[in-house]
Amino acid sequence: METTARTPDEGAAGRLAQDLALVLPALHRALDRRVDADFPHPKPAEGQIALMRLIRDREGVTVREAAEVLLVKPNNLSATVTQMVAAGLVERRRDPDDKRVTHLHLTPTAAERTHAVDELIGGYVEQALAGLSDGERGALGAAVGALHLLERGLHPSSAS
Repeated sequence: METTARTPDEGAAGRLAQDLALVLPALHRALDRRVDADFPHPKPAEGQIALMRLIRDREGVTVREAAEVLLVKPNNLSATVTQMVAAGLVERRRDPDDKRVTHLHLTPTAAERTHAVDELIGGYVEQALAGLSDGERGALGAAVGALHLLERGLHPSSAS
């Protein structure tokens, strides 16, 4: 089996890619488990939380638009929305100009619970950051912008 030698820079990039691919999901799982333990209501599924955050940030988004942003099939997201409407978390409102289109809006309960989940997560991360050195916190702060760029670069819409 023939292998191609990597330059030191390529080797470092490969290790960084592997490390990020391992640590980011692990970080997400750790936060999710903490929220599961501490959230005082039945915790919505992660996909529902992601949708509630999107609706909060883009009030009136359509199912098609939300599916594109969340990288899910519109019919699957539509089923999730139907469940969330039944649970009193999301409202569908008809577009006044095109009755075939509905816009999604959070109910006050969903807005409150989304905020509560975000507050819990923020508190957990803040607590963990307090255990790091100033240099480690600075390195993480400097990396946040690059992580956003990395996410945009990995998004399927940027592959074309």
